Formats: sequence, C-alpha cells, structure tokens
Amino acid sequence: MAVDYSMPVLVVDDYRTMVRIIHNLLRQIGFSDLDGAANGRDALEKLRGRRYGLVISDWNMEQMSGYDLLQAIRADAALAETPFIMVTTESTLEYVVAAKQAGVSNYIAKPFNAQMLKDKIESLFADTGKATAEPLPIA
Repeated sequence: MAVDYSMPVLVVDDYRTMVRIIHNLLRQIGFSDLDGAANGRDALEKLRGRRYGLVISDWNMEQMSGYDLLQAIRADAALAETPFIMVTTESTLEYVVAAKQAGVSNYIAKPFNAQMLKDKIESLFADTGKATAEPLPIA
C-alpha cells in the first residue's frame, strides 16, 4: 500500500506544542486531515470513534503512555492493524526492542525534521514506491 496523503493522522503527545510541531511537519509533507490527543486514553477514545490511517505517538505521557497505547491498539481487533509510529527521546536499544515487541510500525527519536518523518511514513506504506497522492517537496 502506498502513502495516502489524504488519510486522517492522529498525533498523540501531552505537550500541545509538540502536537502543533508534528502537525506542521505533516502539513509540509502533504497531509491535511490531522487530529491530536493529549494522552493514550484520549487517543483510544478518538480511535474508537473514527478510523485513522496512522497514529504518531510520544512514548512518555501521563495517564496512559504511548507504549501502553500501542499495546491497547494491538490488543483491539478493530484497531490492531493501525500503523503506529513511536516518537520519543528514548533511543536506547531497550526502548526500541520493547516497542518492536509491542508491535510498533516504526520508531523515530527526537529531534527530527520533516524529511526524517516523511521517510519513516513512506517506509511504512512502501510497495511500489509511488504515493497515491502527490506529496509536497520538503523545503
């Protein structure tokens, strides 16, 4: 499956500024249907009310971490196939392995830029190397 730049994307982070930053990066890439959640619990509620094509979540959050959110998504038959990118400052092998074992689709360490995010997203949806919609060039 190729990247569908019109798909809804849910960004989960307890820092509103980070949600805005990631939304801005996603807009630079070509996405426009963007939503945000402040923690894993809020994200699960949104995921159960709407079908998202991608979840991008921070690891460390109060109430429900990104790791716990990932586990809940993978345990829910209706959500289990949702592509999930973990975004975190935690880049040690222990965290990467734990995320992979929990079923993360991809992992990106902060800080990152639009090109890095685009590459991670494209690697998730790569099959023919062509996107279903034209992405915007990264300036």
